[in-house]
Amino acid sequence: MRFLALIAFWIFTATALLAEDVVLGMSSDQVSINTNFDGSEILIFGAIKREEPIPSGKPIEVIVTVSGPSEPVTVRRKEKKLGIWVNTDAVEVDEAPSFYAIATSTLLGLSLRDTEDLRHRISIPRAIRSVGAPMNIENAAAFTEALIRIKKATDQYQLVEGAVKVDEQTLFRTAVQLPAALTEGNYKTRIFLTRDGEVISNHETSIYVRKVGLERWLYRLSRDNALLYGLMSLAIAIAAGWGASAVFSIFRR
Repeated sequence: MRFLALIAFWIFTATALLAEDVVLGMSSDQVSINTNFDGSEILIFGAIKREEPIPSGKPIEVIVTVSGPSEPVTVRRKEKKLGIWVNTDAVEVDEAPSFYAIATSTLLGLSLRDTEDLRHRISIPRAIRSVGAPMNIENAAAFTEALIRIKKATDQYQLVEGAVKVDEQTLFRTAVQLPAALTEGNYKTRIFLTRDGEVISNHETSIYVRKVGLERWLYRLSRDNALLYGLMSLAIAIAAGWGASAVFSIFRR
C-alpha cells in the first residue's frame, strides 16, 4: 500500500508541475548572414497552457534567453610599464557564449531565486563557465567581469528587464536583437515560467544562424583549405595596394 501511495504521490506531483506549460512561436527560426547583414530582430511569442484555472496569489513571470555557441576565451590584463601598455596576466575562460541575451517580464532578481539561477544557469555570469585560474593570478573573477563588460559594450551580451510583455497571465511576447557580428551555429532559446522565484516550467528550442552566398563560401574555404584562403587573401591585399597606388599616381599627374 505504501508503494502504491508513493506512486500516486509522484503522479500527482508531476501533474502539478505540468499544470502550466509553454506553447512557443517565433517570427523566424533561421538567420542568414550575407555580405549585407547588419543584424536581425527575432520576435518570440507564446502562450501558457493550463490544465487548471490561473492560480491565485503570486503572478507568473517569463524569462527568455538566447545563447550562441560557446567557446573558450582568453582574457588578458594590461598594465602600463615604462609608459607602454603591455599584456601581463591572462586567464582562459573555459566556456563563454559568443552571444547571450536575457529578456524578462520584470526585474531578474525579483523573478528568479539564486538557487534556481544556479540550477539553470540563466543570468549572464552563470552562463559563463570558468573552472579556475592559475595560482599566481590575483582576483581571477575580475577577468570574467571584464569579459562581460566587453561583450555588453558590443551588444553581444544583453539583459533587457521588462521587455517580455505578459497579457492576462497567459500570452507573452518579446523581441531579441541579434547584432551584426554573429558566430555561425545553433542559438539555444529557452523560455522559463517562474512564480515566486521558482521555475515551474521551461521550454527549449533553437535559432539556426548560417552564412550564405559569398560569406558561406569564404567561411568554408578558411576552414577546409587554410593555405588557399591565405594565398587568396594575400593576392587580394596586393591587388588592392597596387590599385590604390595606381590611382594615387594618376591624381598626382
